Amino acid sequence: MAIAESIVRIAGQHANGRRVTKIYLKVGHLRQVVPSALTFGFEIVAQGTPVDGAELELDQIPASGKCRACGTESQLPGFPLQCQQCGGFDLEITKGEELYVESLEMEE
Repeated sequence: MAIAESIVRIAGQHANGRRVTKIYLKVGHLRQVVPSALTFGFEIVAQGTPVDGAELELDQIPASGKCRACGTESQLPGFPLQCQQCGGFDLEITKGEELYVESLEMEE
């Protein structure tokens, strides 16, 4: 619910009184956001706001990391997060922690 509230607040601030019809989100895999739960919470929180009835479009970003041991950067398909080249666990996460409103569609 906290994420849904933040999305409604951010979209409402940028709408400047216009009705928001669609919200595009970037969501990293490591954020473990459940799309159906987010959509459900969003619909409840958005009621009576300029965002009421808007569609959420989630773009899920897969996790990636750079191995500090061998220098390989690769996608990290699941837990445990492990280098796909050498099997090491000392990784710098480069993608997959994103969570932000990328853009909005609004009525004129």
